[in-house]
Amino acid sequence: MESPAVTFTLAYLVFAVCFVFPPDEVRSAGLTVQSLLAAWLGSEDAAFVQYHLRRSTGTLLAHSLLPLGYYLGMCFAAPEKHLCFFYLASRGWKTFFFFAVLFPAVTSALAYYWSRKGWNNHPLARTLAVHALPQSGWRAVASSINTEFRRIDKFATGTPGARVIVTDTWVIKVTTYCLHVAQQQDIHLTVTDSRQHELTPDSNMPVQFLTIRVASINPYVKAFDIRLNSTEYGELREKLHAPISNAANVVIHQSLSDLFLETFTSLVEMNQTYPVPSTQ
Repeated sequence: MESPAVTFTLAYLVFAVCFVFPPDEVRSAGLTVQSLLAAWLGSEDAAFVQYHLRRSTGTLLAHSLLPLGYYLGMCFAAPEKHLCFFYLASRGWKTFFFFAVLFPAVTSALAYYWSRKGWNNHPLARTLAVHALPQSGWRAVASSINTEFRRIDKFATGTPGARVIVTDTWVIKVTTYCLHVAQQQDIHLTVTDSRQHELTPDSNMPVQFLTIRVASINPYVKAFDIRLNSTEYGELREKLHAPISNAANVVIHQSLSDLFLETFTSLVEMNQTYPVPSTQ
């Protein structure tokens, strides 16, 4: 029979993975950083950039507390280790506790530094500043993004931890800890990879996912990859001003019929050749 310490460790590991990479069930239960800090984060629709300034900071703080949470849980799951009394714990657990306290302390100091001067020090503010005109600042760029995000004609897809948003002027990738932003007039897009999955959690049909590289001519903007379902490729192209090159010569299935034809063709090619008897 497994000890309580092992059981707790396995349970906490599952909890930590689900908290950092929440599946749909966890999101629907409201056990995400966005849900737990909703009152502080505000509305994404009302102020997209300000929302993600807070969200990325709060996410980093919440995730940094996970090691400390494990230590506190082990105090009750394994009382024989005397973890509640630091001076009685083993050297290994003392080292773990030191780093478990150090991580949130460092992230708290970093969050405080980012929030100073109206979030001027936040990495997202510096990311937006490279797109600002000489006589303006990152807040002017943020205002432009906020305005365009509120429009209903934007293209948006993906899960909360890996969203892709395309407005009239901007291409944005939202990740767990940061945002990648590029201006449409400065970018080159290239299909670099394609992955086909026979089954997905949402449907029993095969799905093709495309990886598109977004590179900007602005030297201060780092290139990034976006990933989307091939059936959304047409809608994405309609929203983009620049063409998408297909350097890898990927066959893109923009509809279920395209995918059916390729699957049917591949199955036919697997059949043995049947020799037709001569009638002469």
